[in-house]
Amino acid sequence: MPSAPYYDLVLAGGGLANGLLAWRLRSLRPELRILLLEADEHIGGNHTWSFHDTDLTPGQRAWIAPLVSHRWPRYEVAFPELARTLEGGYASIASGDFARVIEAALGPALLTRARIASVAPTQVVLADGETVHAGAVIDGRGMRTTDRLSLGYQTFLGQELRLAAPHGLRGPVIMDATVEQQGGYRFVYLLPFGPDRVLVEDTHYVDSAAWQPERLRANIAAYVKARSWRVLDLLREEQGSLPIVLAGDFDAFWADLEGQPSSGLRAGLFHPTTGYSLPHAVRLADHIAALHDLGAPALFAAIRAEARREWQGQRFFRLLNRMLFLAGRPEQRWRVMQRFYRLPAPLIARFYAGRPHLGDKARLLSGKPPVPVAQALAAACKIHPDQIRKPA
Repeated sequence: MPSAPYYDLVLAGGGLANGLLAWRLRSLRPELRILLLEADEHIGGNHTWSFHDTDLTPGQRAWIAPLVSHRWPRYEVAFPELARTLEGGYASIASGDFARVIEAALGPALLTRARIASVAPTQVVLADGETVHAGAVIDGRGMRTTDRLSLGYQTFLGQELRLAAPHGLRGPVIMDATVEQQGGYRFVYLLPFGPDRVLVEDTHYVDSAAWQPERLRANIAAYVKARSWRVLDLLREEQGSLPIVLAGDFDAFWADLEGQPSSGLRAGLFHPTTGYSLPHAVRLADHIAALHDLGAPALFAAIRAEARREWQGQRFFRLLNRMLFLAGRPEQRWRVMQRFYRLPAPLIARFYAGRPHLGDKARLLSGKPPVPVAQALAAACKIHPDQIRKPA
């Protein structure tokens, strides 16, 4: 036994996946010696995570319920030629509530302001030189740079606003694509947090992770003005860039980890088209909490096996992503999503859950495509990253 502190499991990074995992283990296996390391003062960063009820099982919805900040019975979408309301629960978790609940549950199993110098399968070296030893370390510090995946990006900037008068929204608007497209698929995402509180998020599906926050802020200001909303206060701002997978080499992606157990975006566990990662994080937490062997080799193998199952099941989504990003003009990408939202509501729910039926796939590809046929076929046939492009 090393003289330094020793744990059964150390979680490097207090983001969504590691936070949920630490909380789940604390609840189901309190005998384990776990430690969650977070560089900032609080876990969770500055984010809003959302999910559809059908993304999770009833049991999963039950155990994450204490984290849910807002819940709605339906949501809306809007396109130049389509407006639709879809019934079905939609919920959001604010990072402030995430931190409040999980930090209280973890107590001394959480160490904040812990800057990490390096991570290995069984130890973490902190910036102050201290080494923390464990049976296994899970690295959940976000997406890593890799040339094993060919990516598009979902870049966004959101502002939570307090308005001078009620906004009049009946529920979330998860895509308002009636806005100017600006060189990629652009939409505005609206979450009404109260009668006069709303998150307005300007979102772009674009080819490069490079983006201009000031332009997105100007877009939000113009959108708010067009809605005739008057802003009293800017309560909070969040921004990010999520990977959208077009193709990749799964085995090489995992070989690059060199046996390091990982979670969340770092493990490639996210919806390849929407970028939603909460359902994957919930499933991973349940999976790991049920494992008998939490040693680094066994944990790496278990997470890799789950990621492989997801990767194989997401082949169809990567094909759709290639059609969205590589076929037709960027400013016409909205037509692909407009066509999608004309489909039956149960199919849309299964799509978001990442579990489309064979018939769903046929339905999604049937009929006249909303992009040029030749370009759609060419995009669908590009299956290796080198045939598309390297990440920016």
